Amino acid sequence: MSALLIAGSPSERSRSAALLDAVAQRLTVRGALVDRVHVRDLSPQALLLADTHHRSISQAVAQVAQARVLVVSTPVYKAAYSGVLKVFLDLLPQTALQGKTVLPLATGGSPHHMLALDYALRPVLQSLGAKHILPGIYATDAQVTVTPEGAYAVGRDIATRLDDAVNLLVTETLRPSPAQATRFAPVPFSQVRCSV
Repeated sequence: MSALLIAGSPSERSRSAALLDAVAQRLTVRGALVDRVHVRDLSPQALLLADTHHRSISQAVAQVAQARVLVVSTPVYKAAYSGVLKVFLDLLPQTALQGKTVLPLATGGSPHHMLALDYALRPVLQSLGAKHILPGIYATDAQVTVTPEGAYAVGRDIATRLDDAVNLLVTETLRPSPAQATRFAPVPFSQVRCSV
């Protein structure tokens, strides 16, 4: 399984990036190949001018196309996901998420903005054709704290929810499709017996 983690924070270090790091660790332990797109590292001019031919943009769009699973993380600003994430998602083709499973993550200052996942981000992911959007995980500043060393630490309750989400993510993407589930296993020719 390949998973693309999209960091939608304009900050280099953030709570939403800490959630992505926690998911990356859990996916890696499960044997997934993890790749990342940090939207803040893409060309700002190319993003704002919708220059999909710019190398950084075309490479990020190609990463989205190649991934089976996407984990999208964003801080919540003004009851919506970040502007840099919005600009990036707007550059994706209309069917960019077709057939993909998506896990949305968000962080915010208080629980009052937790519905931004369902009312702001989820509709955009659906409009891009995502096959399955898992229940999102929202964490407040109190649930992703800063350690004395300046790193971010994910609280126990959020860690448990991330464990459950990654487990669901892995089982959803590794489960055979209905067509595959009803197929017979291939039989090597050397095992075929015929009587006349």
